Amino acid sequence: MTSRCDLVVVGAGIIGAACAREAAAAGLKVVLVEPGLVGGGVTAAGMGHLVAVDGAPAELALAAASRAAWEAWKDLPGVQYSRCGTLWVAANDAERGLIPGMQARLGAAGIVTEELDAPGLYACEPALAPGLAGGLRVPSEGIVYPPAVAARLVEHAVRDGARLRRARAVALGDHEVRLDDGSRLAGHVLVATGCELPRLLPELPLRPRKGHLVITGRQRGMIRHQLVHLGYADSAHGEVDGVAFNVQPRPTGQLLIGSSREYGSTGTEVSLPMVRRMLECAFGFLPGLRDLQAIRIWAGLRPASADGLPYIGRVPARRGIWVAAGHEGHGVCTAPATARLLVDGLLGREPALDARPFDPARVVA
Repeated sequence: MTSRCDLVVVGAGIIGAACAREAAAAGLKVVLVEPGLVGGGVTAAGMGHLVAVDGAPAELALAAASRAAWEAWKDLPGVQYSRCGTLWVAANDAERGLIPGMQARLGAAGIVTEELDAPGLYACEPALAPGLAGGLRVPSEGIVYPPAVAARLVEHAVRDGARLRRARAVALGDHEVRLDDGSRLAGHVLVATGCELPRLLPELPLRPRKGHLVITGRQRGMIRHQLVHLGYADSAHGEVDGVAFNVQPRPTGQLLIGSSREYGSTGTEVSLPMVRRMLECAFGFLPGLRDLQAIRIWAGLRPASADGLPYIGRVPARRGIWVAAGHEGHGVCTAPATARLLVDGLLGREPALDARPFDPARVVA
């Protein structure tokens, strides 16, 4: 049996949920296909930071374009939004010398920042290790709880007429997807399946990157900002396994500690050597963490594209098939602009920002 709609969204992580909500709000008849928990895959493995990472210009533009939507989404129930701000920490004078360039690039994207010398850094965060050189403060940024955001976006999409179908997509056709119960859904099809992308679209190169997170027991007052080492962007976009300092004060009173990235693993089992390496990095910047109790350690996979930029748009040589995937660790922050770009393409609207860097055609021979 074949059912028809305007758009089938395959995958209800935060990217698929955002696209379903945007499409339903635009008046499209949407079916969202998801066999598991909404926001239970890649979305649940992220830190939930709404941070414009100073990496590729197109990625920075995608994050900056998402800021207005997050102002509306932050009040969704249960998302644990906190505008704690981001403090990029320079470990030495050489790193501090990178701050003016970073500040200029963020400023060009409309993001207000404040450069801090060492006294200013410690005035903001006195628990940091001694001897650090300074930092860059981005007061407008924040954090959310990603699975709750995905769930609320799906609820909004359903209120606007979307339908949630509990099934697994097993194959694609022209303007069609076949489900594991033998039924078919016809219409434009958006594949937003994160690390499972190659199962349906093997022509789009994608590698999972494993990342670990540690959350502490409740405590309050150690830090006020989410703290990130200035070298984080190099770790995030590098080709080798690595760790970087990244700690968040959660609204629950806990601290969330990251981050690690490693290739070559397709499972989510915890690697204790990598966790130790990640924690030692964090202790070097924030020694007081040693006195806290870790109550949970977990790992997840994040989908990295061939060139570090997500795939957003129509899939070449496939009729009626679209994709929004490959955001690696930045899908939560960039979900709103991703959804807008995708629906702009579907409806033939002028895109809100330059869509060319994200075009899947760039990697398909």
